[in-house]
Amino acid sequence: MTRIHIVVLAVTLLFGGYAEAQPSTGDLFDRVDHGFADSNGVQIHYATLGSGPLVVFVHGFPDFWYLWRHQMEALSSEYQVVAIDQRGYNRSDKPRGVAEYAGTRLAADVAAVVQHFGRDDATIVGHDWGGFVAWQVAMIYPELTKNLIVFNLPHPRGLQRELATNQQQKLNSAYARRFQQEGAHLALSPEMLAQRHAADPAVHARYLEAYRRSDFEAMLNYYKANYPSPPYLEDTDPVTQVQVPVLQFHGLDDTALLDDMLNDSWKWIARDLTLVTIPDAGHWAVTERATFVTDMMRNWLTVQASQ
Repeated sequence: MTRIHIVVLAVTLLFGGYAEAQPSTGDLFDRVDHGFADSNGVQIHYATLGSGPLVVFVHGFPDFWYLWRHQMEALSSEYQVVAIDQRGYNRSDKPRGVAEYAGTRLAADVAAVVQHFGRDDATIVGHDWGGFVAWQVAMIYPELTKNLIVFNLPHPRGLQRELATNQQQKLNSAYARRFQQEGAHLALSPEMLAQRHAADPAVHARYLEAYRRSDFEAMLNYYKANYPSPPYLEDTDPVTQVQVPVLQFHGLDDTALLDDMLNDSWKWIARDLTLVTIPDAGHWAVTERATFVTDMMRNWLTVQASQ
């Protein structure tokens, strides 16, 4: 089997079982305002809507700001919602080199967006690699982080532990090892990645357009710069405690990141942790169960604001 075929298989396995819910978002795509925040010379594109306390959404692989359309629509009546394109994606800059995609730089991009809007802090929401970035923001910029909401990306320490001790997780992480290979991006195409949205022609067209603007090598640099590589060793160094309230969602049908990673999450969080596991959702619980998770987010944020 050629390297290209192996990478295509990895993408297929990652998307396995993907089914997207379709709550109405009207013409949100055309109603948002667009802009750019400067992050040490890297231009980070964002889409924004609404007014009120700031909520910043950070997508993962292989998405763009539009992943959060359901949450943006629902929360924009009470909050200013801002969804970014991470560096390498869609309209954001695409710096060259693996080092440009280290967690510290990705977190700095989000911090730059918060500061761009002149806010003291924000609720940070992330999915997949956006979840990784959200954890980094909370640990590196606690003063800018009011609340943390993470979808299907357990605390990085949990990922490291399970890769070191859980044989099934090692097997299920084969896709990440393939993405770390030199030239893996050559197997990706806009058409292949957009296929998971084929059931909705409008959504499919928007993703296809975004992928045609994206840099696939940059997208896989997230894995090269941040995903653990063999030999997997458990990290026993002291960890920076997360100092803000955390709402964590995890679709239990996620085959990329097994729920064993959630064990002992509270050890790395100094504030309250609300963990919501969803038995009938996979890696994209954010869209698969859009109404459920969005209602939960709204209620949780209301509770946090009252304390």
